[in-house]
Amino acid sequence: MLPIIERDRVLQPYESYFERQMSQFARMRASLAGAGRLMDFANAHEFYGFHHSQNGWVYREWAPAADGVYLMGEFNGWGETANPLTPLENGNWELTLPEEALHDGSRVLTVVHNGDKLSHHIPIYARRVVQDTVSFDWLCEVWDPREPYPWTDADFRTQRPLYIYEAHVGMATEEYRVGSYREFADQVLPRVQDLGYNAVQLMAIMEHPYYGSFGYQVSNFYAASSRFGYPEELKYLVDKAHSMGIAVLLDLVHSHAVKNTVEGINAFDGTEYQFFHKGPMGNHPAWDTKCFDYGKPQVLHFLLSNLKFWMTEYHFDGFRFDGVTSMLYHDHALGAAFTNLGMYFSPNTDAEAITYLQLANTLIREVRPDAVTIAEDMSGMPGMCVPVMEGGIGFDYRLGMGLPDMWIRLVKDRRDEDWNMDSLWHELTARMAPTIAYVESHDQALVGDQTIMFRLAGARMYTDMDRICHNLFIDRAIALHKMLRLLTMSAGGNGYLNFMGNEFGHPEWIDFPREGNGWSYHYCRRQWSLVENGYLKFSLLNDFDRAMIHLARERQILAQPYAHLLRVNCDDHVLAYERGGLVFVFNFHPQKTHVDYVIPVIAARDHVLLLSTDDGAFGGFDNLCSGSVCSAYVPGHQGPAIRVCLPPRTAAVFGVKPPQKDTKDT
Repeated sequence: MLPIIERDRVLQPYESYFERQMSQFARMRASLAGAGRLMDFANAHEFYGFHHSQNGWVYREWAPAADGVYLMGEFNGWGETANPLTPLENGNWELTLPEEALHDGSRVLTVVHNGDKLSHHIPIYARRVVQDTVSFDWLCEVWDPREPYPWTDADFRTQRPLYIYEAHVGMATEEYRVGSYREFADQVLPRVQDLGYNAVQLMAIMEHPYYGSFGYQVSNFYAASSRFGYPEELKYLVDKAHSMGIAVLLDLVHSHAVKNTVEGINAFDGTEYQFFHKGPMGNHPAWDTKCFDYGKPQVLHFLLSNLKFWMTEYHFDGFRFDGVTSMLYHDHALGAAFTNLGMYFSPNTDAEAITYLQLANTLIREVRPDAVTIAEDMSGMPGMCVPVMEGGIGFDYRLGMGLPDMWIRLVKDRRDEDWNMDSLWHELTARMAPTIAYVESHDQALVGDQTIMFRLAGARMYTDMDRICHNLFIDRAIALHKMLRLLTMSAGGNGYLNFMGNEFGHPEWIDFPREGNGWSYHYCRRQWSLVENGYLKFSLLNDFDRAMIHLARERQILAQPYAHLLRVNCDDHVLAYERGGLVFVFNFHPQKTHVDYVIPVIAARDHVLLLSTDDGAFGGFDNLCSGSVCSAYVPGHQGPAIRVCLPPRTAAVFGVKPPQKDTKDT
């Protein structure tokens, strides 16, 4: 019996499914790598593309259906057929050029002859792709520096649990423009370190022709986006993050690809099926993109090599796999509600896509045993975070996507005095796999929606966030903003994620420059000055986030897999639990102060207040005194308990008071 069945007997009726899946994985792994390692197979980037050779330059492509392949560029006056590639075996093509023909930065395009037509394409393994500032055409710049980047991070190891700062390099400036890798490294990474996050998750790194796609319509899988700078500047960012103890995760898009044929890999050799499925299966009906054929060995070679490339060339510490749910099911789970186990193991499940994900997780651990993989899966596929050799898919974590949906639903549709504490606890803790919890990522603030803080405070954020201003609307928004984050971080998962700027309640929404908004950058930037100017309450929210993350890391609260419920009272709107030796108490009641409220505890010792959302330093009212002691003796109560004071809309964290040292003379 597979370990996945032994650990969860509810899956036993589907044992044959898991056995078939593991057999398919073993067959595909053997066909790709034989008895060797996948990391020795995943080297397509070292063969294809542009490379220095003993005789100058060598350029190779895989184009099995092409009748001819040519290279044109600045070096030959853009002559379409002046430099033909020589056909090799297995659909490969090769061209050698003298050293003086090309240099790093030479602009080129590939020309493919298929039937009676010639088509232009970016080379598939291009490492730098740029948009011409005059013609706006996308072009490949040859990039293969002879001198390797001087990395300084040989001793870096990813710390766990993960506290992830999700970020978009281009948006990370306050100016009305696209930010750069170097600016992010020098200006944003220090913020991340100060707040206490130990990982950044970078979006939109893989090259994409449309900026407003947020990087999710990838065209060039081996090119770091040139909008933000040069490849060496991205390496500088990663290296600097490592020097600060911060891991760097790539927001990876292997679930689909952009349809573009010049900028992308679609129809490179003249066929629709070189990388993608034939016919309707090859088109994503909701995203208008192309869907990979994961059963094709050459496609696996391309994708697995891509993983190794980002880890070895740029030293990324792992990946957040985008669109995993779309990969898992032939219908992409569009509109599906997974109401029974059988829906996960039906003919609709894409066994080839699961095999690819198993191969990917296996390869990643071969390259870096401490690497991190996170699955964006909304369906809750069983085994997602079970090791591959135990019958699972092999991810470390899945994103807790139900949590932000819950918060948006509650904040939009229900008064907070009507929130049900039992339901809240269930939503926070009903997880079957290690989970990255979050209140809001980039998704919750895309145009048409709003950040949580803006939804709580509304237009009053424009007028009433001054420190000397107090009104019920802003006070409520600030209180709930802190409570939601503390509750989600401490109870909702095994890691935590925040999108940049949301830690201080960034206002409004995200909208990339487009024709509909006059190509404006107004909503496509981060207003760091809201924190820095010194007279607005945004800085108080920022200070709370810092205190929260530092306390969680210092006390290692997420080392305990689940929080332990201590008390829930729906009438009082009180929720209390223990995790990592700390006691978390929440009073969501909008008016009522609970005095001498009894909370059962595990340790029969006095507790001291460590953190409070009501602290004046965080925009509260100082009704609780930091460092105050709660006695563990509660007359008439069976078992250890403490009595606490809980002002309205307040959360507090208590820790066991250390025993007093014996001061007797010796």
